[in-house]
Amino acid sequence: MYRIRFHGRGGQGMKTASQILGTAFFLEGYEVQDAPRYGAERRGAPIFAYVRADMQPINERGIITNPDLVIVADDSLVPVPAAGVLTGMDEHTVLLINSDESTETWKHRLNLSCRVFTLPAEAEDRAELRFIGATCTGAAARLLGKISRDALQQAIKQELAELGDAVIDKNLDRALDAFDRMQEHEGCVRSGAQVNAEDYSKPAWIDLPFEEARVSAPDIHASANSVEVRTGLWRTLRPVIDYERCNNCWWVCSTFCPDGAIKVNGQTPEIDYNHCKGCMVCVAQCPPHAIEAIPEQLARQQDSEQEASS
Repeated sequence: MYRIRFHGRGGQGMKTASQILGTAFFLEGYEVQDAPRYGAERRGAPIFAYVRADMQPINERGIITNPDLVIVADDSLVPVPAAGVLTGMDEHTVLLINSDESTETWKHRLNLSCRVFTLPAEAEDRAELRFIGATCTGAAARLLGKISRDALQQAIKQELAELGDAVIDKNLDRALDAFDRMQEHEGCVRSGAQVNAEDYSKPAWIDLPFEEARVSAPDIHASANSVEVRTGLWRTLRPVIDYERCNNCWWVCSTFCPDGAIKVNGQTPEIDYNHCKGCMVCVAQCPPHAIEAIPEQLARQQDSEQEASS
């Protein structure tokens, strides 16, 4: 059975990527499972999706803990413990990372014994990252060696049919380019062994002592302590207000912000970047289009240059 796990951030199309790969496997005659896993939907937060494929009925359920292929759409997730990118990997696993860093750099950095491949990182314009799912799927299809070019094309057209020809064509171009780029490594992913229920061993649970309720029960000691949870850390796009175009209508952006991250000073809106998660609702709702989305990486670079010059 092939066990594939996609890792990315909300908004990068990992759910769609798993559906495309699952459909491509199905078109080749495989039994398939594909599903995403994430908490509350939020752009930029770590998510993963998985695909199982086999010529026999699949009796496994749940998340994939021992993957044959791990695909990472955003290399900034690798060092994030909550993302679980390296969970269950061994020398059998193949790792594919979308990154500008070389394969040798990643193998040395992670001290891995498995095979590692990299795809050149997408353009700095994070708005284009919605196409990275198809790119990763194209590369994965070639590494697996079980999915033909025709099946990959058909799967993309089928899964993205509602988005129109222009979007389909762009995704096809990216996916087929990645498919061709991995030709040298076709079929390097090996299917994992079936798991025998009789060989199951319980996880190494950590026993925690039970405390009296007055000690262990949840207790809120102060109000407004959510300020300590800086949800802006996972932002990939930053909304920036052009005050020359702003009409100071103030209530539109502040009202539509789902996290209350836009406060009003008089009639001037100000964005709290510690808690703005980069959902871009304000960009879509601003009547005079005074709010622009720029890549967070570029914004941080501009902040550093401004601090150095001041």
